Amino acid sequence: MALPWKIIDSIDTEEEGALQLRQRGAKDFLITIGTQVLMNSSAHRSEVALGQLACARLRQHPQPRVLVGGLGMGFTLRSVLDQLPATAQVVVAELNPVVVQWCQGPLAVLTAGAVNDPRVAVEIGDVAALIKCSAIAAGTAGFDAIVLDLYRGPHFYADAENDPLYGNKAIQAACRALKPDGVLAVWGENYDERFEQRLRKAGFTVTVQRPGKGGLRHAVFVALRGR
Repeated sequence: MALPWKIIDSIDTEEEGALQLRQRGAKDFLITIGTQVLMNSSAHRSEVALGQLACARLRQHPQPRVLVGGLGMGFTLRSVLDQLPATAQVVVAELNPVVVQWCQGPLAVLTAGAVNDPRVAVEIGDVAALIKCSAIAAGTAGFDAIVLDLYRGPHFYADAENDPLYGNKAIQAACRALKPDGVLAVWGENYDERFEQRLRKAGFTVTVQRPGKGGLRHAVFVALRGR
């Protein structure tokens, strides 16, 4: 018989209800908001693949600079760090300070304390705004990779022009925030053909992978900026 879930922390949000961290057993966690399950610690193969595909080319880079949008349980961040040298700089943009606290506390066991890695700097705020600001000053401060691991990811109902993360304007801003040969890697709950087309329209070379076999297979979009 499965153990019952216990709520170990909960905060109220204005729009979507309570954001909660739940646990059963030593390493079995859920993050929920309202009635929705956002993350499950037992299912993270696509997050690991996202980090690997985004940063594998940076293993030999002298000082790579990477932006991760969305901390979650830290699996994507852990995967990113595992690809990078000790000289890397990784900026994590996370909207909710409590999520950072969870990753520093009860969730740290899942990722060997990834968020506490000395290469990591956490910025509390909207990753879309951070990308836009970085695009303005990308001449010297551009990223070698931008990795977006946000709930749902690109989807059919996203505004093709103005969606703050997946629309044409956002894709163009990400392109400007990347260094030449930089990578924009995006997690999606499902494959979205229109998003792939928008990436190609912006000049990216795109591959899409669906990690794993059988069951629910999320999408990982890997878009390479040219020189």
